[in-house]
Amino acid sequence: MAETATVARPYARAAFRHAADHGALAPWSVLLAAGAQVASDAGARALFGNPRVTGGELVDLVSAVATAAGATVDAAARNFLALLAENHRLALLPEIAVQFEALKAEIEHSIDVEVTTALALTQAQREKLSQALAQRFGRTVRLHETVDADLLGGAIVRAGDLVLDGSLTGRLARLEQQLSQP
Repeated sequence: MAETATVARPYARAAFRHAADHGALAPWSVLLAAGAQVASDAGARALFGNPRVTGGELVDLVSAVATAAGATVDAAARNFLALLAENHRLALLPEIAVQFEALKAEIEHSIDVEVTTALALTQAQREKLSQALAQRFGRTVRLHETVDADLLGGAIVRAGDLVLDGSLTGRLARLEQQLSQP
């Protein structure tokens, strides 16, 4: 994976610089997310390596999906996609999108936080958790919630490299590990 991230980095930075310079972070975010969705599809990935499919056709495919997702595919976006197609890098769109979003979050002084809970959070719990995390990270928090009944209780919070496991399942696993050690 490190190799993919390394190869994708200059493309993500170039897209980010262009989008930031033109005040188009949100449209480029939508464009890259749609492109990542296309590139993650097994059928589309087969087309990326097919010598009978031209780069222009691939750009048209990604552009059509992006447009359907609400992205504005202007000349700069088409040129970016064409560059990826020409260099056989369209399959990197998921990683490019991830890195673009990280750069965008940095400039917007925000952080995406994944919260996995055993039961859906109430609005009051969501607000309290967002406030606590915003205070801890010193950033605006964008909370993404997932429900996983296997946790039994509690929550797992993921923000970048930080993982806070306060789930009952995690606590039981740690207790089991402590009891099994001499």
